[in-house]
Amino acid sequence: MLMPHPAVLRRLVDEYQALTKTAGAAGTEPATRSTREQDLAYTLCVSTGTRDVVDALETARRWLAPAAVPPGQTGPGTHVLV
Repeated sequence: MLMPHPAVLRRLVDEYQALTKTAGAAGTEPATRSTREQDLAYTLCVSTGTRDVVDALETARRWLAPAAVPPGQTGPGTHVLV
């Protein structure tokens, strides 16, 4: 299975969570999700090989955990210019 680039997956997760947080704060019903939120949910599911956005988010977090780099350190493929 192809895996999405961690930066792309992180952006999808962050944007989806921001939209759902905003919708939850506004009291929006899940059935009236925005088109963008629906698109992000679909893309997350396709990207992670899941059929449910909750499963997609769990899978994405699991995949992103090893890719996390603590602040001030460099990870694979990163370069620091001095």
